[in-house]
Amino acid sequence: MNDAKVEATGLNRREFLTLAGVAGVGLAVPTLFPLADAMAATGLDQAPLPYDKAALEPVISARTLEFHYGKHHAAYVANVKKLLPGSGLEGKSLEEIVKASAAKGGGLFNNAAQSWNHAFYWKCMKPGGGGAPTGKLAAAISASFGGFDAFRKAFVGAAAGQFGSGWGWLVEEGGKLKVMATANADTPLAHGATPLLVVDVWEHAYYLDYQNRRADYLNAFMDKLVNWDFVAANLK
Repeated sequence: MNDAKVEATGLNRREFLTLAGVAGVGLAVPTLFPLADAMAATGLDQAPLPYDKAALEPVISARTLEFHYGKHHAAYVANVKKLLPGSGLEGKSLEEIVKASAAKGGGLFNNAAQSWNHAFYWKCMKPGGGGAPTGKLAAAISASFGGFDAFRKAFVGAAAGQFGSGWGWLVEEGGKLKVMATANADTPLAHGATPLLVVDVWEHAYYLDYQNRRADYLNAFMDKLVNWDFVAANLK
């Protein structure tokens, strides 16, 4: 990539290489998909963001969402559609594709799981979110972790400690809540657990705003962004 092309993206060379290097598992850097072009006609299409791209500032900038949602997530969605023909999974929902392709792995699983993980991640945040949950969810967290503070420490610790790219999760499994971290495109859907909450710890989720300060991003996510109403709705 020459300097003229890097300049055309609006990023300096370091920012461009950082984003390009984590664009996806085995993917070339895709072109930017405008946010307004995201459609949700079927379960395989990219749903619109549930808020304006500037709504999560200052925790997550509009610039980050332009690339994260408009470029990385959109690329995973586009690649699922390219890889699906001939897979034997045509006509299945995105969740069904993830579960059916998990054992085999490869390009279809990686892109389908990343598409699902990202769609779930956007819903886990809202402007003015964060803090502690209430009601049934708060009781379930206390029963499983001994209190919200213990849960938060475990959740942030798992996400911060995930080596390289991946995700930090709160899941329900066997009637209990658990914290888990997954690498790359891996997802609780592939392990029989029910996702309740996720935070993205791929560098493209936070690097433009926090550089290497992953812990700062995670603490801001917990304090100011978590959509506990959505998380509670996922609880069985």
